[in-house]
Amino acid sequence: QVQLVESGGGLVQAGGSLRLSCASSASIFSINAMGWYRQAPGKRRELVAEMTSGSRTAYADSVKGRFTISRDNAKNTVYLQMNSLKLEDTAVYYCHARFVNRGDYWGQGTQVTVSS
Repeated sequence: QVQLVESGGGLVQAGGSLRLSCASSASIFSINAMGWYRQAPGKRRELVAEMTSGSRTAYADSVKGRFTISRDNAKNTVYLQMNSLKLEDTAVYYCHARFVNRGDYWGQGTQVTVSS
């Protein structure tokens, strides 16, 4: 069983920055994809940013130019740097990983609240 543990969420003013971390209990050297989703109250969970096995990245249009996903294989950790945060970025952010031959795993979620 793989565990994904998120950290770094919190309360921040609009225009501010936060960095989320997702630490995996398994090596992330061989993954199909790893990234971040978010779910706001009353809304469906949506993809925010994702990094594939070839280190290609994809972002939701709403966060392009503001968020950056990165990884540290030595620490088995994926990061999400969030800059210029907006009120509409408020949500629970979930780490997701799809491992080769092991399936999909989710973290427990971390709350990000952007205030005016």
